Amino acid sequence: MKPDRHWARRGKKFLSKALRDNERREQRIARAKERDLGRAYKRRRFGTRGQPEESRAAILLAAVEEFAQHGIDGARTDRIARAARVNKALLYYYFKDKDALYEAVLDQVFSGMRERVLPVLEGNLPPHQKILEYVGRYFDYIAANPQFPRVVQSEMMRVGTRGSSRMLRIAREYFAPIYGRLAQTLREGAERRELRPLNPMDFVPSMVGIVIFYFTTATTMKALLRLDPLSKERIAERRKFVLDFISDAIRL
Repeated sequence: MKPDRHWARRGKKFLSKALRDNERREQRIARAKERDLGRAYKRRRFGTRGQPEESRAAILLAAVEEFAQHGIDGARTDRIARAARVNKALLYYYFKDKDALYEAVLDQVFSGMRERVLPVLEGNLPPHQKILEYVGRYFDYIAANPQFPRVVQSEMMRVGTRGSSRMLRIAREYFAPIYGRLAQTLREGAERRELRPLNPMDFVPSMVGIVIFYFTTATTMKALLRLDPLSKERIAERRKFVLDFISDAIRL
């Protein structure tokens, strides 16, 4: 019996050693893969001037998040550079200072909105359908970029009633064309007796507000109601509600 126990112990030791060796080999392979992935990731970093479009886009994306969270006064360019995975010198290569970066963020927010909604307002749809199509596109744009309203709200709260040259430029370049088209559509709809007579100065801010307010209060709603207001299902429900609400509000 003793020889059998001896060989059994030796067999266990051999098996244990084989398992340990195999485990070490797998760990070495895993570490090598991690190193390879790390090298590939470093090669993909945008911290060079040889990838201007990618670098600029990464900086703007990180800046939107930073300004949405902290506003222009609390935002830090080092955090933006770190989030964009570029060095700070490269950030200042594309944007001379934080104000210039903030201007670029606002332009990105509002140019994207203008490109999304203005074509439908310039089209030939009937007034009622045109308003609803506008609201649907505007809602979808904000739903896809829920941090945008916080950036804009932060700027508006910061400048207050005194305004600023920055917001005057934004209003002139982006708000005015959209507001003008909406006002024209409302007038045409009323003249054709397709829409209720509505004052654009009252209706347009109210229409925008019903879209924006939901997204600016999403965090509060999540805490109070214990649901995700930005889930796919909830967004679809909210979109339908907004369109139905606006449709009833403008119908004669």
